Formats: sequence, C-alpha cells, structure tokens
Amino acid sequence: MNDTPRSLLFWGGSAPMDLGRDVGTRLLRQAAAREVTTQVTTEFPDVPELAALAGTLHHTQVEDPAAAVAWARGRQFDVVLGVREPVQVALAEVARAVGAPGNPPAAVRTVRDKDRCRQALREAGLPQPEFRLCTDLAEARAFLDGTTGPWIVKPRDASGSLGVRKVTAPGDLAPAVAALPARTAFLVEQFVEGPEYSVEGVFLRGEPRVLAVTEKKLLPPPNFVEAGHVLPADLPTGLHREFEHAVISALKALDLRFGIFHVELWSTADGPVLGEVHVRNGGDWIHLMLEYAIPGLDLFGLVIDDALGSDTDAYELTPSRAAAVRFLAPPPGRVRRVVGWDDVRRHPAVLKADLTVRPGDLVGEVRESYDRAGYLVIGAESPRRAAELADRLAAQVRFEMDTLQEAGA
Repeated sequence: MNDTPRSLLFWGGSAPMDLGRDVGTRLLRQAAAREVTTQVTTEFPDVPELAALAGTLHHTQVEDPAAAVAWARGRQFDVVLGVREPVQVALAEVARAVGAPGNPPAAVRTVRDKDRCRQALREAGLPQPEFRLCTDLAEARAFLDGTTGPWIVKPRDASGSLGVRKVTAPGDLAPAVAALPARTAFLVEQFVEGPEYSVEGVFLRGEPRVLAVTEKKLLPPPNFVEAGHVLPADLPTGLHREFEHAVISALKALDLRFGIFHVELWSTADGPVLGEVHVRNGGDWIHLMLEYAIPGLDLFGLVIDDALGSDTDAYELTPSRAAAVRFLAPPPGRVRRVVGWDDVRRHPAVLKADLTVRPGDLVGEVRESYDRAGYLVIGAESPRRAAELADRLAAQVRFEMDTLQEAGA
C-alpha cells in the first residue's frame, strides 16, 4: 500500500445518460480500487452516480480553457482524466496547471480541429483526403468545382456523427450545409471509399500501445451514424500491422503522449487513410467491449497506474475474447409497440442493453448517435460469433410503428 495519498481529478465528469454514467462510474471505481482519492468537476446539474463515488463534486465551467485554468490555479493532483470530447483542451491545460501528466495543450487543439489535424497528418507524410475549411456555401461550392466527388460535409469540431452528411452531387450540398449544427466554419472533404475501423489504445510511459482494432458498421447514407461495432476486428495479421503502424505514426507526429486514444481510419486499396483522432476512449460502448475482450483489463485504471509510475508490464493487453454492439434504428414514425425486447435482453451473452424509446414516442431520421432507439452489447468467444449473435438478437427486436402521416406528425 502506498502511504502517500494519491489524488485524481475527473475533469468534466460524464454525460448523464446510460453510456456516460457507465464510463464515469467505471473510472471512479477503478480509481478507488487503487486507493486514489477523487474529485469531479462538472457542468451537469444532477449527477448522483458521480456524487456518490467522488470525494468532492465541483460545479464549474469545464469546456472553457481559461476558466478551467483559473479554477485549477493553486491546486495539485497526481492524475487528471477526462472522457468527454468538448473538455479535452481544457483538460490538457488543467493537467499542466496542476503538475499532472498530460498531453501538450497545443497538440490537443490540433486534433480537436479536424482541418488542422488533417493538415498536420499530411505534413507528416500520412495519406489524407483533399479537404477545405469553409465559412459559407459559396466556398464549399468552389471546393466541389475543383475536386471529384462524392464528398463529406462535417462540423469542424463536433462528435457523435453530428452534422456529418454525404454529398453525391452538387445539388446535395446546400441541404447538407443547412443541416450543420451551427453556422460556423465547417469542413468539406472528399469521400474515402473503403470499410471503416477504429483503433483503440493507451499511452504507456509516453508511448502508444494499441489494444484492439474495432470494425464499424454504418447506417445507410447520407448520414454516417454507427449501426454497430465488432471488437476486435477479424483482420489478417498484415492488415492489422498496417493499421497499427499508421496510427502510432500519427500519434507521434501529433505529439500526443498520455491517456487513452481512439483513432478512426478507412482501409483502402492504397492502404489505410486516417480519419479523426481522439485523446479519449471511444464511444458506443467500446470501453465495455475492450474490458470484456481483454479479461482483467481496467481501461482507466491502466492509465492511472501509468500516471502514478506503477509497473504496467505485467498486464496482459491482448484480446482473448470478442464483443459486438448493435444499435436499433426503426423507421421514422410513432412507436406503437416493441416486440421481442424482453426475451433478447435476457440472453446470457448480453452484456448491456437498453431501449431509449417507448410506446408513444415519436422517432425521426437518425442524424446523430443520440437519435438511435437502443442498443445491445454482446460478448462471445470470437469476433465472428459476436457479430453473428449480435445481428441475430437485434433482428429479434421488432418495432411496430405508425408512419409519420398516421401519427399526424
């Protein structure tokens, strides 16, 4: 037992929905198991799960870097962690202010702005699609005129697939720009053909260590919301090595060195093309899938151990099992009845499951992750078995819907 008290600041807390609560409570429990005292900062008004586990809960601004540094001034913590995308720059500034390990704030600012990240990766010699940061529709049209399609329109710094739309012809551009969440600068880039994956990992002693590759399954365009994932992806050894090499090269080129990483990429005929880089755990229950696939893994505890200088060499960090998640997305309309859900959620392979809609709820087009109607997380002995079982169980859940016209919407 370490006689010197160790402390952790959980910066920004976690969002008050099922996924956020699970991430936040898991992080705090893994800190407690290591006899690390915890404090949490949050802007959310009601977070009883975090309040029950944290030593102290502070309500303060967590996304503004200047306000975050002002709050942190004069305080000391051994570890600073954060799991929400919008707090990552402030988190890096706070870690530096309190003398805890962290990523350089400038590096985090680069990966938070998708255009700056793309440019930095291109300058490092890593393949990137053609792109342009645009401020209005005219600039976006000019980019389309000078490139071949299809294209993607996306916010500069959002997450959760919010505002991401495929443009297959110039006539599709205006609706895609109108669907963006804010009238600020946005990105237009060439669409990359190829299956999508993400690479999950941690930094140990400042070096990136890949834990698994995740295969993505997307809902149909024009939006790009995930329909499911399989972890680890069932890949040939050579392709896995290509992904790992590309991601590690990118992380080093971006000067990232601490915490958890989640890097998206496409597998193309010419090799991997990197997408977005995140210095946090992946969403969509990837944290749970990782901890199932690698028995004994404490994802956040591993980062805490590394930050405190504990020996992490003894950890087994290779997946020996597999997991899959499938998200439910009924057609637009009003939910009349959900059939088969109770039987599916009782299946012994189900690790986590929830419905986010109930009879009487109005369901619209799935434009972002929060629009999905529920999920199933499945554990199995192999990626193929996990994927097959997840597909079969998800197909057993049937939504009986009234159309929007029938519902009077």
